[in-house]
Amino acid sequence: MNPTVLTILISSLGLGTTLTFIGSHWLLVWMGLEINTLAIIPLMIHQHHPRAVEATTKYFITQATASALLLFASITNAWTSGEWSLTEMINPTSATLALTALALKIGLAPLHFWLPEVLQGLDLTTGLILSTWQKLAPFAILLQLYPSLNPNLLLFLGILSTIIGGWGGLNQTQLRKILAYSSIANLGWMITILHYAPNLTLLNLILYIIMTLTTFLLFKIFNSTKINSIASSSTKSPLLSIITLLTLLSLGGLPPLSGFMPKWLILQELTKQNLFIPATIMALMALLSLFFYLRLCYATTLTMSPNPINMSSSWRTKSNHPTLILLTSATLSILLLPLTPSFFTLIL
Repeated sequence: MNPTVLTILISSLGLGTTLTFIGSHWLLVWMGLEINTLAIIPLMIHQHHPRAVEATTKYFITQATASALLLFASITNAWTSGEWSLTEMINPTSATLALTALALKIGLAPLHFWLPEVLQGLDLTTGLILSTWQKLAPFAILLQLYPSLNPNLLLFLGILSTIIGGWGGLNQTQLRKILAYSSIANLGWMITILHYAPNLTLLNLILYIIMTLTTFLLFKIFNSTKINSIASSSTKSPLLSIITLLTLLSLGGLPPLSGFMPKWLILQELTKQNLFIPATIMALMALLSLFFYLRLCYATTLTMSPNPINMSSSWRTKSNHPTLILLTSATLSILLLPLTPSFFTLIL
C-alpha cells in the first residue's frame, strides 16, 4: 500500500477514536465511529483476496447496521427528552437500543457471529487493529452510558459472551478464530462488571489490549495462522516460544500471571454484590478458555514440527522484529500481578 495512503488511513483511525473520546454530543460521537469504520475498510481489503473481500463486506454491513441503530437510539432519545448529550440518556428504550448497537459493534454474544469470520479473513496486522484499537471507541461510549443501562441486560450479555467464548474456541484450529473467541470471552468479563465497577472494566480492557498485542506480534513473527504451523516456533526461537507460552497462559487468566488480576478482582466484586451464580458460571467458563490456550501452549512448546525445512535454527541471527514493543508488552502481560494492591487502591 502507498505510504501516503497508509498514513492517511492510520491518522483517520486515530481521529475517529479521538472524536469519540472527546465528544459529548451524540452526532459527534457517531461521526467518530463512522470515521473509524471507513478508515479500517481499505486496510482490510488491500490483500485483494476473496476471503479478505468477504470479511470486509461482512464487517461493513455489520458496522453500518450498528451505526444506524445507534443513530436511531440517539435520535429517539433527543425526540423524547430534548437532549443530545451523551450522558443524558433518559429514555430506557433508547438506552437498550444503544447497548444493542454497541454490542453488535464490538462483537458481544449473541451478536458475535461476524467476529470470528471477519478476523479469519484478515492478515495478522489488520486483525490486531480490529481486536484492540477498534474496541476503544465503543467502550468509551459504554463507560459514559453505564448508569443509564439495564444492569440485568449487561449481566446477561456478559455471561452469554463468556459461555460462547469458552465453548466456541474449543474445536478451532485456526489461530485467528481462537483469538476471536478469546476476544468474545474477555469482552463478556468487561461487560458483566461494567455497572458495578466501571474502573475494573477499564483495567480489564487495558490488560486485554496489552496481552492481545503481544500474542498477535508473536504469531506475526512466527508467521503462524494455524495450530499445526505454530509447532515450528520453538525451533525458530526458544526464547520467543517461552514468551508465547507465558502470554497465552496469562490471556487464559492463570495465576501468577497478569491476566489473573482482572478476573480475580471481577469475581471478588461480583461476590460482594451477592451475584454468586454469575460469578460461578464465569469462573467455570474461564476454565474452558484456559483449555484451548493450553492446547496452543502444548503445540508451541511441547511439540516439534516434522518439516525438515523448519528445523534450521535461526534464533542466533540478528532479528529485525519490533523487539522493543514486544519486550514491553510481553513484560506487562506476564509480570503485573504483584502490582494488584496498587491497582486495587486506584480502583477504590
